Amino acid sequence: MQIVITSGTGSAPTPISAFDHALIGAGIADYNLLLLSSVIPPGSVIERRAFVAPPGQYGHRLFVVMARQDARIHGESAWAGLGWVQAPATGKGLLVEVRGTSRRVVERGIERSLAAMVANRGEAYGPIQSEIVGIECHADPVCALVAAVFAAQGWS
Repeated sequence: MQIVITSGTGSAPTPISAFDHALIGAGIADYNLLLLSSVIPPGSVIERRAFVAPPGQYGHRLFVVMARQDARIHGESAWAGLGWVQAPATGKGLLVEVRGTSRRVVERGIERSLAAMVANRGEAYGPIQSEIVGIECHADPVCALVAAVFAAQGWS
């Protein structure tokens, strides 16, 4: 399975429209998002890039793991990140979604969460990888998000 790590930030007159703007930036705005827990299936390959929706998928279900943070007050920042580890031999792994008010808060949350999750499983995983984005609020509400896109599915 190929998993795409994509991200976006947005600023708009309302928090929900800022979220929509961030979804547009990530390439996933025209889907119905279904949030998954944080397990990477065996054999998965993770690629960091902008997600490009194939034609004809408007309104489809999109299975994602997503971190999202909003900010509404001038001078506040919104930071979101995904961290992951994978077993080199099998490709199976773990994802964590972390949000906060600074890059450092998100980085530490990813590191601490994945270290504990790996310790709970007693298996060998590769190094921690991450994707983190942030945006500062200047006037309108802002949103930062990072998503791991697993698969799209139609409704028929």
